[in-house]
Amino acid sequence: MGNRLTQIATRTGDAGTTGLGNNQRVSKNSLRIHALGDVDELNSHIGLLLCERVPADVRELLVEVQHQLFNLGGELSIPGYELLKAEAVLALDEALAHHNAALPRLQEFILPAGTRAAAQAHVCRTVARRAERVVVALGNEEAINDAPRQYLNRLSDLMFVLARVLNRMDGGDDVYWKSEHLAQQNATE
Repeated sequence: MGNRLTQIATRTGDAGTTGLGNNQRVSKNSLRIHALGDVDELNSHIGLLLCERVPADVRELLVEVQHQLFNLGGELSIPGYELLKAEAVLALDEALAHHNAALPRLQEFILPAGTRAAAQAHVCRTVARRAERVVVALGNEEAINDAPRQYLNRLSDLMFVLARVLNRMDGGDDVYWKSEHLAQQNATE
């Protein structure tokens, strides 16, 4: 990845194509470009989450995630190249175990709501899931490494857990779904 952008408006994409890191031109509507765009959007949403007040360890984790998402994007931009390592997936597994251990067990579904930070974490979760779906679709069409798909899968789980952590930061709680079925079930018990 030796080329650095010195000019942003190059006009080379005016015909509906864009250049990959290996100088190959592809349609801006290709699965690879959709995957790159979703990963970029996810990274931007994490940047927005970092504008909120979050615990120091969560902030440090999310900054590292942003760097790994750049690696993931770089890997997607150069077919056949590996930038995202298996260790990055393991780091998310460890973070998931750490943060989930402090949370009460879920008894009901929760809404993507609560504090601004928690709601933004839920937005990150849903964008991570979309990025994962596009990476899976790309993997059905072209050979890609396992780590990008696995990383996005773990990251979406982590964002769900972090939303719960952020809702509890100042003594709050999850926002529970008011299910008619569950209410009827509880009333008959």
